[in-house]
Amino acid sequence: MSPQLAPPAPAHPAWTGRNDGPSPEHRRWHNAVPAAGPHPAAGRAFDDPVPADLVSIAGFRSDEGVRRNQGRPGARHAPAAIRQALAPLALHAGFAVHDAGDVAVNGFGLEAGQEALGEKIAALLPASRLVLVLGGGHETAYASYLGLAGSGLLEGRRLGILNLDAHFDLRRDARPSSGTPFLQIAEAEAAAGRGFRYAVAGISEPNNTRALFETAARLGVDFLTDEQCQDGAAVERFVAGFIDSVDLLYLTVDLDVLPAATAPGVSAPAAFGVPFPAIAAACRQAAASGKLALADVVELNPAYDVDGATARCAARLLTTIAHSA
Repeated sequence: MSPQLAPPAPAHPAWTGRNDGPSPEHRRWHNAVPAAGPHPAAGRAFDDPVPADLVSIAGFRSDEGVRRNQGRPGARHAPAAIRQALAPLALHAGFAVHDAGDVAVNGFGLEAGQEALGEKIAALLPASRLVLVLGGGHETAYASYLGLAGSGLLEGRRLGILNLDAHFDLRRDARPSSGTPFLQIAEAEAAAGRGFRYAVAGISEPNNTRALFETAARLGVDFLTDEQCQDGAAVERFVAGFIDSVDLLYLTVDLDVLPAATAPGVSAPAAFGVPFPAIAAACRQAAASGKLALADVVELNPAYDVDGATARCAARLLTTIAHSA
């Protein structure tokens, strides 16, 4: 598909917060988001040229995939909660921020919603140093992949998908859900004549069936269990080895990889989980590789969050990614 710029949209109301001063050293995320207007690449919102250092944001208001996967619905409210948690955080870099708004999934329109978000992402990627996607359930991942595939960035490049997650999400089902995206991607890559390079850190052995482990083995998936991820050095080696094997990187973070005490607001809270510092370090490592084009953070469920703790985890990880890329 040919990239089309995102249409103008009013600034999301979550982009508000404290102002400490007018100079760059006082910048927070909410200061970096224009009040309204089309994508800077359209040349209509700003007098200056398109910023060379542009971070674009898109949201996916969907929990239909979670519902189909028999999880706890509520992730459709996550993009607004993540923006609200991001807004007051300090920006220590000078990148510009463009909020392209949300794609909303209503009723059983999941597949159409994934296609719409994919088109939005494909339009954002060519003009952005980095695209950040705010899920939504993990069905967001297939939309992220559609965006990468539609952008033209995969031509002649080895795509690597690094998933920080308690689950493989390789389930075969009659309908796409939050449990199927990476099998869908594997099949799409095979149809395109490309290899499938997929690595997961944080797998919970009791929460993945033997069939899922067998599917992972058949597809050549690399993984570390949540117990192995208690060793931060092991995670670092795992991520480094995977990054070295690919040309282009897509990072996806399912917040249920974190312990339930750290991230209670998810569809499937983890009894064990991976410590937050190890997940943050993996995000920083992926972003600093110079290969990261797209990252998403998924499975926040504000209905079950406690004092916004999980939303703040998401915001901290996104800030780490944006500053490190």
